[in-house]
Amino acid sequence: MSISQYSDSASLPASKEHVDPEDIDPDAEFGGLEARKELERKLLWKLDLRMSILVVIYILNYVDRNNAGAARSRGLVADLHLTDQQFATLLSILYVGYIIMQIPSNMFLNLTGKPSLYLPACMAVWGMISALTGITTNFTGAVITRFFLGFVEAAFFPGALFLISKWYKRTEIGFRTAILYCGNIISNAFGALIASGILGGMNNVLGHAAWRWLFYLEGALTVFVAICAIFILPDFPATTKWLSDDERRLALRRMEEDAGVGDQKETEEGGLTHGLYLAVTDWTVWWFAMAVNAIVVSLSFNAYFPTLSATLGYNPTVSLLLVAPPFIFAVIVAFCLCRHSDYKQERFYHIIGSWITGIIGFILAISTMNTAARYVSLFLMAQTYAGLVVMLAWMNNSFPRPPSKRAVCVAIINGFSQLGNVAGSYIWPLSWGPTYRYSYAICIAGSGTAIIMAWVFKQHLISLNKGLEREEQEKGIKEKGFRYLL
Repeated sequence: MSISQYSDSASLPASKEHVDPEDIDPDAEFGGLEARKELERKLLWKLDLRMSILVVIYILNYVDRNNAGAARSRGLVADLHLTDQQFATLLSILYVGYIIMQIPSNMFLNLTGKPSLYLPACMAVWGMISALTGITTNFTGAVITRFFLGFVEAAFFPGALFLISKWYKRTEIGFRTAILYCGNIISNAFGALIASGILGGMNNVLGHAAWRWLFYLEGALTVFVAICAIFILPDFPATTKWLSDDERRLALRRMEEDAGVGDQKETEEGGLTHGLYLAVTDWTVWWFAMAVNAIVVSLSFNAYFPTLSATLGYNPTVSLLLVAPPFIFAVIVAFCLCRHSDYKQERFYHIIGSWITGIIGFILAISTMNTAARYVSLFLMAQTYAGLVVMLAWMNNSFPRPPSKRAVCVAIINGFSQLGNVAGSYIWPLSWGPTYRYSYAICIAGSGTAIIMAWVFKQHLISLNKGLEREEQEKGIKEKGFRYLL
């Protein structure tokens, strides 16, 4: 039975050819095993330090995306003469451009191999577009800027996930994905507080409304960080200039050892669109995308968290302060869960453990209006993000080669998941408050659907692993080769 029947395994050798240990020392070029370990430690430390700017970029990515919501009650709606429907369009139009550009952006990134230039350039452009929102005077101008904001912001998150997958092994990628995604969670925790500081202290400064200053200042900060990122972000292992020769060879070797084949051109066939064809025709990519979409619907509470905390009965200032602790808790859980998932080399049970805990939070919120119980439920809901972070790490593990396909897979899954944000924005009407029982019921359904789809995906990977093992046995290969993480 041929491995070509099994998804990505068409691009992966069943295992490495058997070589007697005494014939060759694989680490001889690095000075032996101990010297390699020391070089690898220094490489990862250098890489982690530079990659950390992705967290800052992600925070600004979300801040620039969500500042319209923060400015809503501070003059944006009145000055632009917006109706409720027009404001909803202002929020949702961003995702149109965001979804459209996911795939071509990642294909271009994989082709150029220069994320240190491409991602900061896109960041600088979206910072300028965000700042330009502050000079709009009507609905049409605001809609145009929001559309192009999503159009350019689309480059960052799938591009960042793909960049991480080019450097880190399966035992490392979950924790790094968690660090990146914490930028999203932190922006939920503190974005509103930052906006409130600007909106409360900048009104009529130099004759401009406070909401306009919000766009000016946050846009300018984004452009500044983008310029810094050009000199900090790495490219791909083969194209990064600040690596020594030994570090570059080790970086490439690590990825080859992790999947049994190199991560550059070794598995590429066909033209520029071959990776697109492989991804679009792979049913598991769409299945995985629908599973992520389902859990994103259940996470739609994040945009309405201040509203949900307000149902606890405190004044607006206290309600706003109560938003931060659940998301700080979610950050801690995400770090611990992803670290343990990497250590155990297991994904599925780590994912559904978080999601089932979230379902318990939804049920608790439905069951009572008790203040303490409902606040506890917010903590349980917020940690659902931890399962999503492990799910994103599972994505990179499950579509490893060729890299052109992986780039498109990441874009399809992340882009498709944004439809969950669009749908989720309509399941929290004020008429369903203050209990929001129907909203929580939809969240339970979304989480349940995602759990079932993740289980089916796991069963598919089990069948692929059995096929890989069977082919090794037929060829008489004793050394265990590549296996998908379950």
